Amino acid sequence: MISTHVLDTERGEPRPGLAVALFRGGELVSEQLTDDDGRIGELAPDGLQAGEYRLVFDVAGEFFRRVELTLTVTEPDRHHHVPLLVSAFSCTTYRGS
Repeated sequence: MISTHVLDTERGEPRPGLAVALFRGGELVSEQLTDDDGRIGELAPDGLQAGEYRLVFDVAGEFFRRVELTLTVTEPDRHHHVPLLVSAFSCTTYRGS
């Protein structure tokens, strides 16, 4: 499972309606919008396999337009939570729990 939570640290609020895409290689696995709380609970509804995945956040800001992260999944049955903190001129991510 891969989930995410996007927070706008400039406003101190979640980022609802933000498009997030998950790719495995060149294949689009899922594209969804964050909910009212800035969350997507499951980006890989058909499950994960071991390998590289790419998360693409369409932040559409004045400076940062898109944030892309490449993840290596070695334990497909484990929950992988990837939060993104974003503001006009800063972004931070980490492996959540």
